[in-house]
Amino acid sequence: MSHKIGLGFDAHKLSSGRPLVLGGVKIPFSRGLEGHSDADALCHAIIDALLGAAALSDIGTHFPDSDPKYKGISSLKLLARTGDIIKDEGYKVGNLDTVVLSEEPKLAPWRDKMRENISSALDIDIKQVSVKATTAEGMGFTGRGEGISAQAIVLIEKAGI
Repeated sequence: MSHKIGLGFDAHKLSSGRPLVLGGVKIPFSRGLEGHSDADALCHAIIDALLGAAALSDIGTHFPDSDPKYKGISSLKLLARTGDIIKDEGYKVGNLDTVVLSEEPKLAPWRDKMRENISSALDIDIKQVSVKATTAEGMGFTGRGEGISAQAIVLIEKAGI
């Protein structure tokens, strides 16, 4: 099979005393996402989508939160490593499409920088990366401002085809 599709999802609780990092961008906000790493839900969703497309399990298998070497690590580093894993399996990224669900802060001002960071980490053209943001219209944990979630879908293809 020369083309494969993967789907990823991640969610983290918002809390005080943590920086808010999405797509490798530190976003000014009064709360950040809880997690073992920098808790970048957008990068985590992309990582799971890539690993899923290649049938290589998930982020927890490759970068377990029980391993102290991942404590506080930038998720962009984990994303770059995932890109290397995909390449080692003979795949390249065709494109990826993402959406972040957040009531606040509004993410549009940082969207292009997120795309730059993601494309750089994966060594792909920025035109292969889509980052969208939406709200949950006040519904659920994201709508109540308790957390932020992200979804990603990716297309990978056999390199050289």
